[in-house]
Amino acid sequence: MTSASALVLVATPIGNLADLSPRAVEALRAADAICCEDSRRTGRLLAHAGIERRSPLLVVNDHTEASRIGDVLGRLARGERVAVVSDAGTPGISDPGERLVRAAVAAGHAVEIVPGPSAAIAALVASGLPTGRFVFEGFLPRKGSGRSERLAELRSERRTVVLYEAPHRLARTLHDLQAAFGGERRVALARELTKLHEEVWRGPLADAVVWAGEREPRGEFVLVVEGAPEAPNASDDDVRDAVHAALQRGLSPRDAAAEVASALGVPKRRAYAAAVDVQR
Repeated sequence: MTSASALVLVATPIGNLADLSPRAVEALRAADAICCEDSRRTGRLLAHAGIERRSPLLVVNDHTEASRIGDVLGRLARGERVAVVSDAGTPGISDPGERLVRAAVAAGHAVEIVPGPSAAIAALVASGLPTGRFVFEGFLPRKGSGRSERLAELRSERRTVVLYEAPHRLARTLHDLQAAFGGERRVALARELTKLHEEVWRGPLADAVVWAGEREPRGEFVLVVEGAPEAPNASDDDVRDAVHAALQRGLSPRDAAAEVASALGVPKRRAYAAAVDVQR
């Protein structure tokens, strides 16, 4: 049962306009206002759906989302239904919408979702990699310590990893992934999903680096990366040596235990016991 007043997140096609659901069309037609990233693009979508332009289009992108919150909350308080769309896919996933939802929830307004296309899920299920457990990372930090630290964190991630990347940064990101994860880790590169030139390339990271270097990548990419393999069982000597090295670097026993537990895949209490023993 829908509320008279609500913030309504509406998923839109990621390429093929035929994927716009009847429920999405009805939600957009019934909205008193529509928040969108690009009014021209959304205008074309509305025209395709046969929706007459009666509702105002409020531009909500990375630069304007925060400043739009007051306006949107005011509309909700007046009993309006405000739809939120992104340029493609589900709003709030690496696109504007998250802050609007948080503000609406905090103010006690209803939030509804009209589910539909998602590039991350489409690429994941087409990848041929495990789908039972996965982690969505969106875009990696572009440079600096933030990027290297994120890659280091993901190196031991055992779940399948889903990333977004722009075509002009694809080669560099694949190179960095290979350096961090090793060339044998499997990856699927999906682009132009649901469009005429849809393509999913699959293979090891080392071959992906070569593939990207031999062509000019076009279209937004979804990278689906195989999770880290199960770590071999660490011996007591392995744990003790790793803890000793961490303590030698100046870490406290607690921090050394946490680092070793994560790196070797052993219980933290086992690593802490080794740290205490080393200090005796």
